Amino acid sequence: MSPSAGGLVVFLLSVQVIQSLDGWGVNYDETDVCAAKGSVVGIYCTFTHPSGLDRRDMKNILWFTKEKDGEPVDLRKDPEYSARVEYRCSKNSCTLIITDVRESDSAEYKFTLKTTKPGEKYTGSPGVTLSVTGFQVQVRRSDSTWLELTCHSSCVLSDDPEYDWYKNGENIETGSSLLVSSGSTDRYSCYLRGSSGQRSPAVYGPQRLSVSASPSAEMLEGDSVTLTCSADANPAANYTWYKEHEDSPRASGQNFTITDFTAEHSRNYYCEARNEMGRSNSTLLRITSSGKGGCTWSTTTTVFASISAVFLVIIILAVLYIRMMIKQRDQRITFRSY
Repeated sequence: MSPSAGGLVVFLLSVQVIQSLDGWGVNYDETDVCAAKGSVVGIYCTFTHPSGLDRRDMKNILWFTKEKDGEPVDLRKDPEYSARVEYRCSKNSCTLIITDVRESDSAEYKFTLKTTKPGEKYTGSPGVTLSVTGFQVQVRRSDSTWLELTCHSSCVLSDDPEYDWYKNGENIETGSSLLVSSGSTDRYSCYLRGSSGQRSPAVYGPQRLSVSASPSAEMLEGDSVTLTCSADANPAANYTWYKEHEDSPRASGQNFTITDFTAEHSRNYYCEARNEMGRSNSTLLRITSSGKGGCTWSTTTTVFASISAVFLVIIILAVLYIRMMIKQRDQRITFRSY
């Protein structure tokens, strides 16, 4: 039996048998199923019932993952599975088909049927546990020149999977793994062949490095400054800080803080970002000293103070001059009165 929907289909061999003493029973698939995100999954079961019961006596046949008020919720009526589930049932078998499976579909699926007798139903339990996985590219160093890339899933797929490999979005080859040169600036991703899901996130070496200083790259002596480095990289990058023309690192980590800044700290700094795919250096960031801290005045403050003093002297001289002129006028007036 094969569904009409496109994409990779996972069907499971019947290995689990649940048989009750009164004639009810369910043959389930494997108890644990791993499926790729975006694929089509078919879960198959057969069932038995007491003799004398025929199809007309079966009121409802359904698959479910959860219950409401003690009753199973038919997957066909569950809004989370809207238009993505189909039942293909015959006399004594029923297949649940889920298209475009999502990680949220990871759950335990059970088959149940109700008869025309009030309250009579049978559920095969435990059911089938479905785990839906995406893919990640894992990087392993093969030697000093080559890296081996493998496509990794969070659960083990039932079939022997094949992967398509992509370089900068272009399909380059098919295989279980891929060898690439160390230090490459290209982006690599994998895709499960035959599925309709998405490609894995791409892996690549550090790119677009940027460095900054806070609060400023021009410091007063005695202050502190924090240098920050960031890069676009997958896997995430590790950072190391260097002073220009020095081989020994000054610090490690995305942030580098210099406390009690002195003129000796004035220099060009840069960071190195590194991950399993490669490494890259940032541009130089110059940190300079603008003088001593504490009570030292800046040039602007000094100029302002000087100008203020000049204006104050001018005002005082003007006042003295005016007072002198008033006094001379008063003396002339007194002389004339005599």
